[in-house]
Amino acid sequence: MLKKIDHLGIAVHSIAEARHFYETVLGLTCEKEEEVASQKVRTAFFVLGETHIELLEPTADDSPIAKFLSSRGEGLHHVAYRSSDVDEQLRQAKDKGCTLIHATPITGAGNKQVAFLHPKSSHGVLTEFCSGEQK
Repeated sequence: MLKKIDHLGIAVHSIAEARHFYETVLGLTCEKEEEVASQKVRTAFFVLGETHIELLEPTADDSPIAKFLSSRGEGLHHVAYRSSDVDEQLRQAKDKGCTLIHATPITGAGNKQVAFLHPKSSHGVLTEFCSGEQK
Protein backbone atom coordinates (compact mmCIF):
# COMPACT_ATOMS: atom_id res chain seq x y z
CA MET A 1 0.00 0.00 0.00
CA LEU A 2 2.88 2.42 0.58
CA LYS A 3 3.93 3.97 -2.71
CA LYS A 4 6.74 6.40 -1.89
CA ILE A 5 7.85 9.16 0.45
CA ASP A 6 5.36 11.88 -0.40
CA HIS A 7 6.97 14.71 1.53
CA LEU A 8 9.16 15.73 4.43
CA GLY A 9 7.56 18.19 6.84
CA ILE A 10 9.86 20.84 8.31
CA ALA A 11 8.70 23.12 11.13
CA VAL A 12 9.78 26.76 10.77
CA HIS A 13 9.01 29.95 12.63
CA SER A 14 8.52 31.87 9.38
CA ILE A 15 7.91 30.54 5.89
CA ALA A 16 8.86 33.95 4.48
CA GLU A 17 12.30 33.70 6.08
CA ALA A 18 12.80 29.99 5.34
CA ARG A 19 11.85 30.39 1.67
CA HIS A 20 15.05 32.34 1.10
CA PHE A 21 17.17 29.26 1.93
CA TYR A 22 15.09 26.82 -0.13
CA GLU A 23 14.88 29.14 -3.14
CA THR A 24 18.28 30.84 -3.23
CA VAL A 25 20.59 28.28 -1.64
CA LEU A 26 18.95 25.05 -2.83
CA GLY A 27 17.44 26.49 -6.00
CA LEU A 28 13.98 25.02 -5.38
CA THR A 29 10.73 26.66 -6.48
CA CYS A 30 7.77 27.08 -4.16
CA GLU A 31 4.89 25.26 -5.84
CA LYS A 32 2.17 26.57 -3.55
CA GLU A 33 1.37 28.05 -0.16
CA GLU A 34 -1.84 27.45 1.73
CA GLU A 35 -3.35 27.68 5.16
CA VAL A 36 -4.85 24.56 6.75
CA ALA A 37 -7.16 26.11 9.33
CA SER A 38 -8.07 22.80 10.98
CA GLN A 39 -4.38 22.22 11.83
CA LYS A 40 -3.62 25.90 12.60
CA VAL A 41 -0.77 25.89 10.12
CA ARG A 42 0.43 27.60 6.95
CA THR A 43 2.29 25.38 4.51
CA ALA A 44 4.62 25.93 1.58
CA PHE A 45 5.52 23.09 -0.79
CA PHE A 46 8.72 22.80 -2.77
CA VAL A 47 9.20 20.06 -5.41
CA LEU A 48 12.36 17.99 -5.46
CA GLY A 49 12.05 15.12 -7.94
CA GLU A 50 9.06 13.02 -6.93
CA THR A 51 9.16 14.26 -3.33
CA HIS A 52 8.00 17.50 -1.78
CA ILE A 53 9.48 19.53 1.03
CA GLU A 54 6.68 20.99 3.17
CA LEU A 55 7.45 23.99 5.35
CA LEU A 56 5.08 24.30 8.30
CA GLU A 57 4.49 27.63 10.07
CA PRO A 58 2.07 27.88 13.00
CA THR A 59 -0.87 30.24 12.69
CA ALA A 60 -1.80 30.05 16.40
CA ASP A 61 0.11 29.66 19.64
CA ASP A 62 -1.78 26.45 20.47
CA SER A 63 -1.12 24.71 17.17
CA PRO A 64 0.81 21.41 17.10
CA ILE A 65 3.57 23.13 15.10
CA ALA A 66 3.87 25.96 17.66
CA LYS A 67 4.21 23.36 20.42
CA PHE A 68 6.84 21.49 18.40
CA LEU A 69 8.83 24.68 17.77
CA SER A 70 8.61 25.61 21.44
CA SER A 71 10.03 22.31 22.63
CA ARG A 72 12.37 21.30 19.78
CA GLY A 73 12.98 24.35 17.61
CA GLU A 74 13.01 24.40 13.84
CA GLY A 75 13.70 21.18 11.98
CA LEU A 76 12.33 17.92 10.67
CA HIS A 77 8.77 17.47 11.92
CA HIS A 78 7.49 14.40 10.05
CA VAL A 79 7.94 11.96 7.21
CA ALA A 80 4.86 11.44 5.03
CA TYR A 81 4.33 8.22 3.12
CA ARG A 82 1.90 8.12 0.22
CA SER A 83 -0.53 5.22 0.57
CA SER A 84 -3.05 3.78 -1.85
CA ASP A 85 -5.40 3.23 1.13
CA VAL A 86 -4.88 5.42 4.20
CA ASP A 87 -7.73 3.78 6.14
CA GLU A 88 -6.28 0.32 5.63
CA GLN A 89 -2.78 1.57 6.44
CA LEU A 90 -4.10 2.87 9.78
CA ARG A 91 -5.94 -0.37 10.50
CA GLN A 92 -2.81 -2.42 9.90
CA ALA A 93 -0.66 -0.11 12.01
CA LYS A 94 -3.17 -0.29 14.88
CA ASP A 95 -3.41 -4.08 14.59
CA LYS A 96 0.37 -4.24 14.90
CA GLY A 97 0.35 -2.21 18.12
CA CYS A 98 0.97 1.34 16.90
CA THR A 99 -0.63 4.27 18.66
CA LEU A 100 -2.67 6.35 16.25
CA ILE A 101 -2.97 10.11 16.52
CA HIS A 102 -5.87 9.94 14.06
CA ALA A 103 -8.18 6.91 14.07
CA THR A 104 -9.58 8.05 10.73
CA PRO A 105 -8.02 10.29 8.08
CA ILE A 106 -8.55 14.05 8.20
CA THR A 107 -8.23 16.63 5.45
CA GLY A 108 -4.74 18.09 5.22
CA ALA A 109 -2.85 20.36 2.85
CA GLY A 110 -3.86 20.03 -0.77
CA ASN A 111 -7.13 18.49 0.45
CA LYS A 112 -5.33 15.14 0.78
CA GLN A 113 -6.57 12.63 3.32
CA VAL A 114 -3.92 12.34 6.06
CA ALA A 115 -3.41 10.53 9.36
CA PHE A 116 -0.51 10.32 11.79
CA LEU A 117 1.09 7.64 13.95
CA HIS A 118 2.43 8.69 17.34
CA PRO A 119 6.24 9.01 17.30
CA LYS A 120 6.47 6.61 20.26
CA SER A 121 5.21 3.92 17.88
CA SER A 122 7.68 4.75 15.12
CA HIS A 123 11.02 5.14 16.89
CA GLY A 124 10.73 8.87 17.52
CA VAL A 125 9.62 9.88 14.01
CA LEU A 126 6.17 11.40 13.55
CA THR A 127 4.80 9.32 10.67
CA GLU A 128 2.10 10.50 8.28
CA PHE A 129 0.12 8.45 5.81
CA CYS A 130 -1.44 10.48 3.01
CA SER A 131 -3.51 9.88 -0.08
CA GLY A 132 -1.93 10.52 -3.43
CA GLU A 133 -4.87 12.26 -4.97
CA GLN A 134 -6.68 15.31 -3.70
CA LYS A 135 -10.12 14.58 -2.30
